[in-house]
Amino acid sequence: MEFPAYLATMPMHAITEIHGEPGLLARFRLEVEAFDEPARERLTAALDLAAELHREDRRVREPYLNHLLRVAIRMMHHYQVRDVDVIVAGLLHDAVEDHPAELASLDARQLQLGASDAPQRPGAAVGDPTPAALAALAARFGPRVARLVGAVTNPAYDPGRDRHVQYREHVAASLDREPWARVIKVSDFTDNGVGVIHTVGPKVARSAAKYRPLVPVFRDLIARPDTPLSLPVKRHIFAQLDLAEERFSAILDQPN
Repeated sequence: MEFPAYLATMPMHAITEIHGEPGLLARFRLEVEAFDEPARERLTAALDLAAELHREDRRVREPYLNHLLRVAIRMMHHYQVRDVDVIVAGLLHDAVEDHPAELASLDARQLQLGASDAPQRPGAAVGDPTPAALAALAARFGPRVARLVGAVTNPAYDPGRDRHVQYREHVAASLDREPWARVIKVSDFTDNGVGVIHTVGPKVARSAAKYRPLVPVFRDLIARPDTPLSLPVKRHIFAQLDLAEERFSAILDQPN
């Protein structure tokens, strides 16, 4: 498939609408050209694993892989991230949450090698495949990648409390401890929050209500001195948070 020469400058949702998954894959390859060969091999391996794990998953109108590609591309292009562990974790940030059993069963030997270094999921119960899934990531991509993915993986929720409240509490607590995980999560939030207008149906209002209370949380987290992003990048993120808030207001605050 032929893509325009200006693919590297197109907004990611425009690529999604016009060129779909092939266009996002092409844009991803353009971005990884800035890395050396060992880094490109790791990034390609992470992309291949994400594509395999999420092969049947969809986000309303698109393959789920599109979301993961946009999260990673945004970090490389807009956030200027060159830390390969962070981008690998971005590609795999939903792998443990969505496919823990499949990930855990990848290779028993890998699980034995990585189990001691893998983080544990808060509230993990006996029989929960999450620790083994994190161990598989640690064995394949290193304990730091597993720790970052663990930080953005939702915990086991208390069924007696509001899930959205618990989600916000988890985000604030886990990202407080992991500055690089903030970078992954704000890219994920931007795709879900700013990108809420690219979805359809009841999910639009549900997503706006879920994500709106997180805007001030992310403002605080990104503004912190230990968040490893340049001042221009932080300003870009603040502008995106402003845009997300405008869109949430348009969805939730307009009279019927």
